[in-house]
Amino acid sequence: MIDPRRLRVLRALADHGTVTAAGEALHLTPSAVSQQLAALESETGQELLHRRGRRVWLTAAGELLVEHANAVAAELERAQATLASFATGAMGRVALASFASAITQVVAPAIRDLRKHAPGITVLVRDAEGQLSIPLLLDGEIDIAITEEQRLPSQRVAKFPLYTEPYDMVLPDDHPRAEQDTILLRDLADEDWIAPLPGNPCRDAIEGTPRIVHTSDDFRAIIALVAAGAGVALVPRTALVDMPGAIVIPVHGVPPQRRVFAAVRRGSEEHPLIKTVLDALQNQV
Repeated sequence: MIDPRRLRVLRALADHGTVTAAGEALHLTPSAVSQQLAALESETGQELLHRRGRRVWLTAAGELLVEHANAVAAELERAQATLASFATGAMGRVALASFASAITQVVAPAIRDLRKHAPGITVLVRDAEGQLSIPLLLDGEIDIAITEEQRLPSQRVAKFPLYTEPYDMVLPDDHPRAEQDTILLRDLADEDWIAPLPGNPCRDAIEGTPRIVHTSDDFRAIIALVAAGAGVALVPRTALVDMPGAIVIPVHGVPPQRRVFAAVRRGSEEHPLIKTVLDALQNQV
């Protein structure tokens, strides 16, 4: 028989890439991770890992077993949701991670409504950029991740649309094009740009921009740099803040869009607590 606890260790290795990182995610020592993986190979009678020095990576058999591990994990989540449905009343805690503007846009209003209509539910909020919240979700540290459109592991994550918003152009107020009603992105191709860090889904909105000079995942900091004359930036509309020295101009035509979702581990979406919070989030838009 395959020990499902060892399948979790294999999934953590697939997610994080190294024995050390997998151990940190599971609160295990690297030695314990290696022992669990060796025991799993013994149980399956298959070589699951290639080993070269300290480097390890999945064999074809290991990748196949990870797919089954994902299915097992989803079924366990469903089992937990089914058992929870027998509980009377909605009482408990739901951990949620979200980037700052979505906290303002949907999370805080949802918490206000829950305090009225489901006072037994406590939502614990963690501020995290969208690309950082998915690993937290997959590692079981949170129950719901608010994130932007990005490639998600569909076998492991179910997503629920919340809202879509345009990006607007932010220029220094003394920029030659600051008086325009709208602006074409191509007219700013030769400018210095300020952008989110690589890996942030919001950076995809300006992929192909030739000269990214400054980077930050904090849109308030980005707008401050624009106001200082350091460059230009695309900013999602709900992340805009008034700041002396910066001016906002809509993008001409169809602007880039940010699509925001709530994501949960597949199989957990029917858990009464999680479902109640998801419904509250979706009711805000």
